[in-house]
Amino acid sequence: MINIGKVLDTFSATKESSGLPRPKVENLNLIKDYGIENDKFAGKKLEQTVMIVGVESYEIAKDKGIDLEFGCLGENILLDFDPHTLKVGTNLIIGDAIIQITQVCTVCNHLAVFDESLPLLLKGHRGLYCRIVDNGIVSKDMIVKIEG
Repeated sequence: MINIGKVLDTFSATKESSGLPRPKVENLNLIKDYGIENDKFAGKKLEQTVMIVGVESYEIAKDKGIDLEFGCLGENILLDFDPHTLKVGTNLIIGDAIIQITQVCTVCNHLAVFDESLPLLLKGHRGLYCRIVDNGIVSKDMIVKIEG
């Protein structure tokens, strides 16, 4: 196993909250074949259950004068490295949880509420969708590993 970084924060869209930024939560309970416990998207598209974003995506926006608070990109897990350098099919191990990258998140026009240029600016860096391979709790400061 290779340590590739750590979790900076966790976010979840509860049934009470909608829109962006996603509310920060203490931890995420990842449940295989279901999703994130108490998340309004749980039980829907299992290949898109968890979204990961690297802090670099926020830095790309900041370099163009767009200062976003974490959670604005709709992520569930914010990472201290750029996950876009990893291939679809890569498994990320975070504690007992294992998530697998399934696809690059398409640019979402919802991001235009922050700045009209943001959707195009973050093309290919909006985040990555993952499915849950193994159950587990994910929280801030946990180490992220890949098999290698």
